[in-house]
Amino acid sequence: MKCFRRMLIPLTAAALLLGVAVAQTPPQPSPVPRPVVPEAPVPPPPEVDGQSWVLMDYATGQILAAKNPDERRAPASLTKVMTDYVVSAEIANGRIHLDDPVLISEHAWRGGGAGTDGSTSFLKLNSQVPLKDLLKGMIIQSGNDAAIALAEHTAGSEGTFADLMNAYAKQLGMVNTHYSNASGYPVADHYSTARDIAILSRALIHDFPADYAISAIKQFEWNGIKQGNRNTLLWRDPSVDGIKTGHTAAAGYCLDASAKQGDERMIAVVMGASTDKARADSAMALLNYGFRFYETHKLYDASKPLATPRLWKGEANQLPIGVAGNVLVTVKRGEYGKLKASMDIPATLIAPFKKGQQVGTLRVTLAGQPVQTVPLIALSDAPPGGFFSRLWDSILLWFHSSKGNTEQAAGIG
Repeated sequence: MKCFRRMLIPLTAAALLLGVAVAQTPPQPSPVPRPVVPEAPVPPPPEVDGQSWVLMDYATGQILAAKNPDERRAPASLTKVMTDYVVSAEIANGRIHLDDPVLISEHAWRGGGAGTDGSTSFLKLNSQVPLKDLLKGMIIQSGNDAAIALAEHTAGSEGTFADLMNAYAKQLGMVNTHYSNASGYPVADHYSTARDIAILSRALIHDFPADYAISAIKQFEWNGIKQGNRNTLLWRDPSVDGIKTGHTAAAGYCLDASAKQGDERMIAVVMGASTDKARADSAMALLNYGFRFYETHKLYDASKPLATPRLWKGEANQLPIGVAGNVLVTVKRGEYGKLKASMDIPATLIAPFKKGQQVGTLRVTLAGQPVQTVPLIALSDAPPGGFFSRLWDSILLWFHSSKGNTEQAAGIG
């Protein structure tokens, strides 16, 4: 017992000391609740001085803001964006070459030369000019004579070249555009829209980047005369690198502009502005609005399976399905988490399928509104199975008997 008491005394003392230590520990402050940050609103697009205009995201081709985007209007020298595209395509196809000497005909000299009221590169009658210099004269100086000379060299006549322009416009999906000449000279049956010009501009940047780079050059000299690029945004903002201005009494002041900031590129087309300054201010405001309030996300990688539905009567029992190219969407900042995606796939898939064959449709929506609609394709060949496997699947299909399509959610991320 005495031994036990001798052990108890130190333990009790230690316990008392521990209690004192605990009692002397200051109370910890309660965590301060973090304020709830309200969702950042996205304002409406800026005021634009123009009869029609669009703001397009380059990566996705989505129209982010617009006014009268499909209104047919005289495009003035924005026509030369298509002239540039056609010449670049014909060079790529090997039909003409950058070093070709191009004759300056009387039609080019009279229709677009120094004796006219329009913009000119001051090309000399019956002279020969390298094609690459004519491109600079047309794009930088907006020379009508250069545009006509390029058209004649490419297609034999300006009329035939206009037919070529319309053929390329159809290929690109420019459904509200018709060209009658290469320069933009105002005639009744010569028109385009802000949307179509944005579509064309996106194609030019993507298909012919080296040629597009000419539109960022600030000045060009020919025949002893140095002229500056009419796109004043090139001096205002270093992110702007194109594309083309235009003006006639019928068209008003027009500007097709593009800028790149980091990985993002925007295209703004303004048609029918009241002044040179107004078209530049409006296009710059649209570009800035796009960069500030929109962002592009990659939702799905090309050639990665999004689903592996049951495959009947095939060598394999499943068919990997995905998209041919990366699926990108552009949304207002803060709205990425609100996107929803679904896959529309036939309920019964019966072999064979070829790799790349469309099987279904991927639909991406935001608040119930479509954002992207993309074909779902077979990611590999799916040949038919052997006789007995096909026979067995035929028996099983009697019990399966699903018809039509099924819709299933697709994860985003």
